[in-house]
Order: sequence, then C-alpha cells, then structure tokens
Amino acid sequence: MVLTQSIGVESGLQYLSESQEPRESRSPNQELLPLTASVNSRDRLEIGGCEVTALVEQFGSPLYILDEETLRATSSQYRDAFKRYYPGESQVLYASKAWSCLAVCAIAASEGLGIDVVSSGEIKTALQAGVNPDKIYFHGNNKSRTEIELAVTSGCTIVADNWWDLKTLAELGKLGVSHKAGEPTRVMVRFTPGIECHTHDYIKTGQIDSKFGFDPNSLGEVFKFISEEPSLSCVGLHAHIGSQIFEVQPHHDLAEVIIQALTKARSYDLPATEINIGGGLGIRYTETDDPPSIQDWAQTICSAVVAACDRHQLPWPKLLCEPGRSLVGTACVTAYTVGSEKVIPGVRTYLSVDGGMSDNPRPITYQSVYRVLAANKMSAPLTETVTVAGKHCESGDILIKDAKLPKCQPGDILVVTATGAYNYSMASNYNRVPRPAAVLVNNGEVNTIVQRETDEDLLRFDRLPERLGVKK
Repeated sequence: MVLTQSIGVESGLQYLSESQEPRESRSPNQELLPLTASVNSRDRLEIGGCEVTALVEQFGSPLYILDEETLRATSSQYRDAFKRYYPGESQVLYASKAWSCLAVCAIAASEGLGIDVVSSGEIKTALQAGVNPDKIYFHGNNKSRTEIELAVTSGCTIVADNWWDLKTLAELGKLGVSHKAGEPTRVMVRFTPGIECHTHDYIKTGQIDSKFGFDPNSLGEVFKFISEEPSLSCVGLHAHIGSQIFEVQPHHDLAEVIIQALTKARSYDLPATEINIGGGLGIRYTETDDPPSIQDWAQTICSAVVAACDRHQLPWPKLLCEPGRSLVGTACVTAYTVGSEKVIPGVRTYLSVDGGMSDNPRPITYQSVYRVLAANKMSAPLTETVTVAGKHCESGDILIKDAKLPKCQPGDILVVTATGAYNYSMASNYNRVPRPAAVLVNNGEVNTIVQRETDEDLLRFDRLPERLGVKK
C-alpha cells in the first residue's frame, strides 16, 4: 500500500508522502522518501517495487538504494520547467560531484541533461557513461594542467575559475592543443557575484570571500585577456551562490548581477551567449524543511533573467543551471543492519548500526540532520528515543541523535532517508572499512551499479618495502 493520508499514529508510515498528487507531478526535492516508496502486506518498506529487507539479504548492508523513477522524474521536471518558463534556449546540467558514477550519469544524459564535472575522474566517468562532451562543463578552483588538457582535447567547455586556468589554457593553445584543429576552446568565466544566502558556511560560494571564481572587479582585465587569445572563445559567464538553499530571492538577485557582467563581456567583443546560474536548490531532509519546488525555483530564475535582459536590452542568452543535491538527493536511501545497544539510564540509548561516517560523513562534517525508520516494521509505534551510532572508532560517529523508532533488536533494518547526495561521493575507508554497494531499483528490478568493496580491495594498492616484509 501507498499511504495517501495521515494515519494519525506515529510510526514509520508518517515518512511516506501524504500528497494526493500523482507521482509525476510531485516535486521530488520536497519528499522525504523516493517517489516509489510504499509499504507491502508484510509491513515492510519497498522502494522501486523492491522490498528493502530482501535487498539487504541479497546485497548486504550498508546499502545505497537508488530509485530510478525518482531520479528520472527530477531530471525531467528540471528540463521541462526551464523549457516552459524560459523563452530562449536552456540546458540543465547535473552537478555530478553529488554522486558521480556511470549509472547516474547515464540516466541524467538519457534525460537530456549535461554534466558538470570537477576532476579528471568525473570527466572520464561522464564520457564513459555516454555523455556528449558538448554537454560537459569542467569546473574547479585548482585544475591541474593534465586535467585541463584532458578536458580541452575531449571537447568539454572549461569554466575558468582563476588566472591559472586562463594562462594554462592560453599556453596549451599556443602549443596547438585543441579538440579540433583550428577551433578555439570554449571557455566560461566564473566570478563571485557577492550574494550571500542562508546556508552552512562550508557550502556558501557566492560571497566575495570565496575560494571560487574571479573577483567581479577583475572582470575587465579577464575579458581583455581572453579577447587577445585567439585559441580561447569566451562563450559565457558562470556564478553560483551556494547549496541547500530554501530562498528564491538570492537567485532572483543573481540574474541581474550576471546579466550586468554579460553586458560587460559583450563590450569586449566576446561571443558570450551563455549564462550558468549554478544550482543550490535545497531538499527535504526533515519534516520541518520546506524547500521551494523545482518548478517554482525555475520559474523565479527564468522570469528574473528575462526581466534583466529586457532592462539591459540584451537578447536572451542560453540559460544553464546545474542542480546536484536536489536532483539525486531524495532518490536514494541507505539501509543499515542494527547491531549492539547501549542503555545509559536517564541519559541516552545508543543503537549501533553496521555503517556510519565512512558511508555518510555529512553529520560529523556539517552537523547534518537526517530521518530514520525501521524498514521491517513500518507500522510499529515509535516508542523509543535513541541515538543511532555508527560503528567507527570515533565518538563523533553519530548518524542521528534522538531518533524516534519502534523497539529494535539486532538484525532489524534501518533506513536513513535522502542519502543520494554527497554520501557515496564523500565516502571513505576510515577504520579500513570497505565502501558499500549501491543498487538501482525500478519497477521490481534491481541492478548493482556500484560493487561492494572487500577487505582485499583495501590492500590492493598497499606496497610493503621488502625490508619490512614478514620474515618466514
């Protein structure tokens, strides 16, 4: 069954959508669980038509479970919203740093999205996933020469973040390095727009004091440099203000700032016809989170860009955006198996699981808050207040403080919601723990998209000097 109205009893069922709208019309970033989440006759959670407990039995835990229908719905909502509200050409890019793997990039590309990349590894992943290099945009504040050369020769657009990028590109141009002989390299210029938003300090990028982008006061010098380099073609501008943003006003303000900068670029006779307003739309991690819908976010940006172009008498540029978290975040959950319990009377109960900061470092890094439910007893009353602890040798390895759960025993399966963004991509081998597997579920079908690491994998790249070898 799929819950469609409030049940009036606190249980795991409360995390299912209460919306009366069909799946395809709901904005996935406003949901706690994937769009396909339901509860079967055994009182167990299903995602994509697959029972979570059965997935754990087959693939082990911790386990990332990615719902293909939700990922495709988010992609199409972004794509269609910009087509609906922007009268000019538009292109949605997936910010693959949120989760870069072949399957996620391939799904995004099949929905018509391009890919935003920040390393040679992400470039090669996108290319191998079948993404057209014309739709790959290479970002980063400290790109290596090797990475820049790879991006240029592959046919990617380079988002120049600083003078190192521009001078390296110019040097490569003088050496004849290009995608096609005689064609200049496509370059976008990133600058800091001076717009701050309410989000975690670590994920603010729009303020002047940021490691990303040119200072706006240096843009004249930047445009002059590019205009004098025949191997470079400045096709547009990029600005990004941050991540996990619930306000639309900062993005409205960004439109005016970036169109002003575009006007300036045109004064240097640069063929700047694209603007990238970044991403940053927030998602619902808890019941109290209330992010704008994808449609509202897109409509705000599109109308603001059109109005700014009209004020400055500019033709509509190609409009790009690059969602990451809001595209993949709520499409995935992570399943864990309950292990030990420690009760400190009058203080706290710790319920430990078989994962933690190695598969989700965001709570210890950003103090991020998540929700958890018991996947094998969805209608059981939430009678316990526990702290869900990870298995790592670190006091701060706490996934969720004061979580509401039914009484749990070893072997129960817990699911943490909205783990599609920056969980797999930031995972580590802390305490020499292998990283989890990831599966893609869709209409009852399950496929492995990331194979689980083994202890042997962790030793594969170790090298032991002969003099330190074990003496037989």
